[in-house]
Parts: sequence; structure tokens; C-alpha cells
Amino acid sequence: MAFSLVGIMGILLIMLRRAREIASMRRCGWAVILVVASGLGAGVSKAGPAFTVDEAVATARRQNPEILMAAKQLEAAKGGVTEARSGFLPGVVSTGLLRKRETLETSRLRSNDYEASLRVIQNVYTGGAISSQLTIARLNEEKRALEYQALVNRVSMDVRMAYYDVLLDRAKIRVREQSVQVFEEELKTQKERLEAGLVGSLNVSRAEVALANEQPELIDAQTRLQNSELRLGQLIGVDASGKPVSVDASGQLQYAPKHPDLSECLAYADVQRPEVRARQIDVEIEDAQLVLDRSESRPRVEAFAGYEVYSERDPEVGPEFNHGWVVGLNGTWHIFDGYATRGRMQATRARREAAAHALEAAKLSVASDVRSAFLDLQQADRVLQSETRNVQNADEALEIAKGNLGAGLGTQLDVLQAASDVTRTRTTRLSAIYLHNVALAKLARATAREPDSLGFAPKVTKNPPGSKPIAEVAAPPATLGGGR
Repeated sequence: MAFSLVGIMGILLIMLRRAREIASMRRCGWAVILVVASGLGAGVSKAGPAFTVDEAVATARRQNPEILMAAKQLEAAKGGVTEARSGFLPGVVSTGLLRKRETLETSRLRSNDYEASLRVIQNVYTGGAISSQLTIARLNEEKRALEYQALVNRVSMDVRMAYYDVLLDRAKIRVREQSVQVFEEELKTQKERLEAGLVGSLNVSRAEVALANEQPELIDAQTRLQNSELRLGQLIGVDASGKPVSVDASGQLQYAPKHPDLSECLAYADVQRPEVRARQIDVEIEDAQLVLDRSESRPRVEAFAGYEVYSERDPEVGPEFNHGWVVGLNGTWHIFDGYATRGRMQATRARREAAAHALEAAKLSVASDVRSAFLDLQQADRVLQSETRNVQNADEALEIAKGNLGAGLGTQLDVLQAASDVTRTRTTRLSAIYLHNVALAKLARATAREPDSLGFAPKVTKNPPGSKPIAEVAAPPATLGGGR
């Protein structure tokens, strides 16, 4: 019996020593995690200059590389218009010839032969070629301008989405940081109660596990914030060295409920979207190209007038040096070109039909963009309506779990689970606010309008009676019990 008692005591001492070793390893793990998290936090705090969302969009429009390249393409299209317009203006051409001939036999012809002329040439009839070329050039200029505007709209949407990414990740960091603080306080409380003999080591272990599970979420949120800031800097532009710039977003993620009108937005999108007009221009370009192709089968006439100097080789005809004015017409007509013009016209008609199909596809795509943004708005509204109440229920459930634990009717696991539910519901609500703002940015791009000029009417004018403000509900609890 004594041997059994000694054996049991030895086993208990070994188990106690192992428990202390495990606790020591866990404390080391917490230290490593905190060091890594603090390092990531320091990296986040060193972000670049702060921008509001409007400032970020304006800066991107000035120095985004894609927008700068599109501006140069528009400038090149303007040069094409100048080139096509030159066909209506007269051209000035000078020609010259100087030649000395050698003869094997004696000849009365002079050996020197020269000619020089200065002529003004004007197209009289080209079969519609010049007018169609100018039409195509102007349509290409308009198309480039529309593509430039479409790119500006897309980049503006991307900047707004990246901006909201930064705000979302920053808000999630605050939620995770306060959640970590809550679990640290819980761990400290359980250790004090263990020393007082009120609870067992299982409560401390559960608190340690809950804290360890929350720390990686904080690190992940901090890393996501860094990536979001880099993405926002990439969209805004690059510095003089060509390296990506990490920028910061000022403000907080906010939710302003709005109720847009679907029919109005669809009408605006069909009229205002530059992509739709660009596809219409493609059809018009092919119509003008058909006229240009047909002009190859018609005659061309040009008039010229000028002054020329030339030599006369035969002395019996006249003096060697001659000069005078010259006026005339030049004409060409391809009677048969081996069906080349027919082949070009056939290809142009096929491209015109393809452009018409592309126009219909663009209209469907624009309508789909608008409807997709509306679906995202509806989803965000439903989630927010659910989660607003759910956050308050989670706070109340946490209070009840704490009360039950104090009265001996519940377990510590109930409290930890309730605390995790509070964090999860608040994070979900933040994501819903982000989805709402992103959907508005997508809708602004889909209708080719600025978000402030959409003319939406507020859907909710005030908070329900007895509820917390929206910004306050979205924030994490200051303590484990949700008190403020």
C-alpha cells in the first residue's frame, strides 16, 4: 500500500512537471507571436502619405501609368486626324533632273539634259477616299477618348476598392487587437483564480489556447493591411525611382445606407457608358472603311499648276534653256485589279457584322455590371440588417455566459465561445460594410458617374430605437463583457 502511494505521488509530480514545461513553452510561443505581431505592426505604421478616397482617385488620374499611356494614345489619334485632313489641302511638290549623256557616234543632240519644276497639286475627285479617311480618323480619335474615359472609370473603381480594402483591414486589426487583449485579460484572471484555488488548470489551458488561436488572426490582418496599402500605392502611381509606393488611407470604414433606382441606373449606363459608344464607333468605322474600299474601283483626278525649267536637246527645235508656267490634270482609273477591291469589301462587311455583335454584347455586359452591383448592395443590406442585431445578441449572450459562470450554472468554455462569437459577428459586419461600399464603387463605374452624383436617397434615416449607433456597433467590445 505504501509502495502504491509513493508511485502515485511520483506520477503526480511527473505530470505536474510536464504541465509546467508545457506552460513554459506556451509562454515562449506567445512571446514569439507578440514579437512578430509587433514587427508587422511597426511595418504597417510606416506607411506612406495619407489620402482621402477622393484625393486617392484624383492622384491616380494624374499619375497612374495606364492612364498616362492611354493619354498618349489619344494624342496619337489626334495626329491621325491631322494626317487625314491633309488630303483636302493642296500639296506643293518640287522635282529636278540633271543628266549628261555620252554618245558613241557624232550627234547633233546636246549632251546635257536637265529639268526642274515646282507644282501645286490639288485632289479634285478621289471617289470618296479622302472624306472616308477623315471620317475614320475622327472616329478613331473619339474612340480613343472613350477608351481613355473607360480606363479612368475602371482605375477610379479599382482605387476606391483598394482604398476600402485598407480601411477594412485596418478595422479588422482593431477588432483582433482588442480581442487579443480580451483573451489576455481572461488568461490573467484565470491564473489568479488558479492561484487562489478557485478553478483548475483546465481553465488556464483553455484561456491559453483561445489566446494562441487569436494571435495568428491578428498577424494575418496586419499582413493583409500591408498588401492593401501596396496595392493602393501601385494604383495611385510610382515614385521617381520606379519602386512601388505604400500609401495610407485616412478615415474609417463607414456605412451610409442608400437605395438606388435600378431602372434609372440602367438607363444611365446604356447612354453614358463609354464602352457602349466605343462599340458603336466600331460599326461606324467599318461603314466608312467600306466607302474607302469602294473608292479603289473609281477614277481619281487631280489638278496641278506650277512653273518649270527644262532643257531642249535638239538645237533645231529651240534654244537649250526653256522655262514657263504649266497647268494640267492627272487622272488614274483601275479598270481591273484582279478582284482585290472585292476581297477587301467582303472582309470589311464581315468585320462590320462582328462589330455589331460586339455592340450587343457590350450592352448586355453593361446591364450585367449594373445588376451585379445591385445584387451586391442587396446582399450587403441583408447581411447588415442581420448582423446589426446579431452583434447585440452576441454581447448579450456573452453577458449571460459570464453570469452563468459566476453562478455555477455554466462553464468557462461557454464564455470563451461567446467571446469568439462577438469577434466573428463584428468582423462579418465590417465585411458587409466593405461589400456595400465596394458595390457602390462598382455601380458608379457601371453607370459612368461619380458616386456623389448618383442621386441616391437614404434608405435608413436613423437607427432603430434603443440601438447603438452604426459606427459603435461595428467596433469590438472594450472588455470581455461588452461593457463600454
